[in-house]
Amino acid sequence: MGDVTTLATTQRRRPELAAFLRTRRARVTPADVGMPPGLRRRTPGLRREEVAQLSGVGVTWYTWLEQGRPINASAQVLDAVARTLRLDQPEREHLYHLAEVPCAPLLGAPTQKVGPEIQGVLDALDPHPAVVYNTRYDVLATNPAYRDLFAVQPAELMGVPNVLWSLFTVPEPVCPLVFRDAELPMMVATLRSAYGRHVGEPAWERFIEQLSTASAYFAELWESGDVTPPGARVKTFRHQAVGELRMTSVSLSIDGLQECRIVTYTPDDFESRERMAKLRTLRETLWPA
Repeated sequence: MGDVTTLATTQRRRPELAAFLRTRRARVTPADVGMPPGLRRRTPGLRREEVAQLSGVGVTWYTWLEQGRPINASAQVLDAVARTLRLDQPEREHLYHLAEVPCAPLLGAPTQKVGPEIQGVLDALDPHPAVVYNTRYDVLATNPAYRDLFAVQPAELMGVPNVLWSLFTVPEPVCPLVFRDAELPMMVATLRSAYGRHVGEPAWERFIEQLSTASAYFAELWESGDVTPPGARVKTFRHQAVGELRMTSVSLSIDGLQECRIVTYTPDDFESRERMAKLRTLRETLWPA
């Protein structure tokens, strides 16, 4: 059944890939790529042979690609076609997805950044903790209540604060999650669920390799192969100043910020509400604005 579904998905993607390439080719003029306009141009934009020549691929191969034939394309060839057709980053990722090739990040591509409008949402949620994660659990933005709750500050992996790196590399007694052996496997399964869209990408492969080297427990969980999507959960945190807090976490997707989500935490019981209020009071007393 799985093979049939995969074949059907591929068959649906190929016509979409063909149509996408034709529309992108039609909008690039010869002048855009430093070529003379030529005579008797029956269609707008570049010809197939011109795209093939500029991309360094065979005319027949590119023609088959644009016709949606079942041929294999490498990341290097797709990058060359993307440059010729002047695709922006979302278009490039769409091309890779339709061609069923893992999309490697562009060399020198900017790190995902959270704009002031999203930061404003996080700040407005205070006194409820809120954070923006990507699917690798990089910490892209937080509000003060999240920083109150998460007593262990996210350590950096590959230049970006990452909550998995912190949770797996601190000694168990100081891990902020009380039920570590239940929560960490769930987080790794969520990570693996996202990893399926990034197999082979250097940044992801390096991330998995480095965390597996740093934590035998992570390596063990990763090898289990379990997958699960993000979802609402009740998590119990320990905090040196106020004790345990039971918090319900909910994930919200963000339009325009690919594979990122706002995760909010709300107290699950009266005691946790009181303790979160105490944490806020401590913050305002010790570090007034």
